[in-house]
Amino acid sequence: MCGISGFVGTKTENRELILANMMNAMKHRGPDSQGTYFSEETALGFCRLSIIDLEAGSQPMYNETKELVLVFNGEIYNYRELRDELEKKGHVFANHSDSEVLLHGYEEYGEELLDKLRGMFAFVIWDDRNKRLFAARDFFGIKPFYYAVIHGSFVFASEIKSILEFPGYEKKVNEEALEQYLSFQYSVLDETFFKGIHTLRPGHHLTYENRHVNIHKYFDPLLCPEKRGNEKELTDELDNVIQDSIRCHMVSDVEVGSFLSGGVDSSLIASCFSGNRSFTVGFPSEGAHYSECSEAASLAAQLGLKHTCRTISEDEYWAAVPKVMYHLDEPSGDASAVALYFVAQEAAEQVKVVTSGEGADELFAGYPIYLEPKALRCMKWLPKKSRKRLADWAHKLPPHTKGRGYLIRSSRDVEERFIGNANIFTTKEREAILKNHGKTVTPAELLSKKYHRAAHLKDEDKMQYIDLTCWLPGDILQKADKMSMAHSLELRVPFLDRYVFEAARRLPTKQKTKHYTSKYILRKMAERHLPKENCARKKLGFPIPIRVWIKGETGYAKIKERFTSQAAEQFFRTERLMKLLEEHVNGIADNSRKIWTVYAFLVWHQVYFEEDPV
Repeated sequence: MCGISGFVGTKTENRELILANMMNAMKHRGPDSQGTYFSEETALGFCRLSIIDLEAGSQPMYNETKELVLVFNGEIYNYRELRDELEKKGHVFANHSDSEVLLHGYEEYGEELLDKLRGMFAFVIWDDRNKRLFAARDFFGIKPFYYAVIHGSFVFASEIKSILEFPGYEKKVNEEALEQYLSFQYSVLDETFFKGIHTLRPGHHLTYENRHVNIHKYFDPLLCPEKRGNEKELTDELDNVIQDSIRCHMVSDVEVGSFLSGGVDSSLIASCFSGNRSFTVGFPSEGAHYSECSEAASLAAQLGLKHTCRTISEDEYWAAVPKVMYHLDEPSGDASAVALYFVAQEAAEQVKVVTSGEGADELFAGYPIYLEPKALRCMKWLPKKSRKRLADWAHKLPPHTKGRGYLIRSSRDVEERFIGNANIFTTKEREAILKNHGKTVTPAELLSKKYHRAAHLKDEDKMQYIDLTCWLPGDILQKADKMSMAHSLELRVPFLDRYVFEAARRLPTKQKTKHYTSKYILRKMAERHLPKENCARKKLGFPIPIRVWIKGETGYAKIKERFTSQAAEQFFRTERLMKLLEEHVNGIADNSRKIWTVYAFLVWHQVYFEEDPV
């Protein structure tokens, strides 16, 4: 796991100093060593966290003629098989790293190499002979890749903060990203919160040649459910492919630990992996359940793992928010990112690599919202006009009236009501609090092409596709990568494996939510490896007491300070922000997610536009 950065531009002066500044901005990603490459047109930088081939895996890495140069962030789990295949074709290797396999694989297969890879990656290959840059990002977006064209130079990096070091870039907030963020909770556009800096989407590769950027999609996680009903056969297939993926993710020359909550996803991985350490975090709880420490510790004891649990105080949590926003690069309204920051910090004191359960919910229908289409089907017999009339009537009822929300949701097609796992502000609500809302498309319009692509699928499968292509890379994997790398920790996600996906994409829709149970078939498979109570446990993730803390003296003061700041005045109607806060504090409405989403943006703005970075 590493950080990569660089630029292509013939007129760039002081290239050594520029590249050094870019690399230093993300040295946390690779504290073990650094490497550079310079040619007349190009500068490539590499910060290394040594995991595989500790002695000979340094980068940049060259082919035999030194015409191809590679910088690579990630791990290729099937590199040994690919190496054998390439050696039979006459390729000669100088070391035993997965990085060199990418170089020879690109020589042999070109862009088709991507279809042969199993792993997580973002890499760049510079072809010095043809003056061509090739870059690719993995299937699901586990590893980040950002780029910009600045005064005629193509600039790239694993983190945005590295690109900010390039001379001539003028920092400016992308207000279109802000507007969509208020609904989605994360940065959903190709253009990031920094105007002019873009993210390469998962499953895409690009070339930069003759000053032109060309982007192509090579992978699309569209589900293809098959009509298969034999539960044992499905469970056997899942068991085999997940066990194989976990074994592949254990490839390492250093010790591998595991994040462990009380839920089925991380528990399943921890029960089957070859390491012996596990980690979790929790929060002080009074009444409400805000800690999974006891469940995790109990399971760890049964599995024979050395378990570490850290309890995070309220003061620690608030103090960490600016650091979290700095490392995330972009604002995130997901409060669990802060919890992930602390569990990664704890793990990094003992190991260099951890496994985690990200991706299982998106692949196997683990979120409760995926049960909604089943619940709404009994209303489908009514004509849509009739459902609309019922919804109009329901809107006039008091907000907490039983059945009100059900009638309203039943009047909308899935394309109208579902934009992803988070839906914070409606279009009207975000327009009401923003001072300068533009001609930004609605969330539904933004997702229309994706819904068109999945038009032949059932509603549940459409929802999974939206989350696999938006929520997963934009929220879940964004925080997983940035929070772990903030502490020089490599995080591996065995569920997000191409072969696991091939099995998951063919699962019958009904087997994923059978008996109104989320992740039904995965839970059945997990019963072979875990106590039944762990398999049946509801999803909690890292539950955060934000709803309670906002009402407290410390939380209220911190949020009020941001809500009445100059930045708030610049972007928002502050009187409406304060109304959201006062309604929440006085128990009129639970506005905690709305409040946190705005607060996270304002803290991010403070870090990147008002103060020196943390």
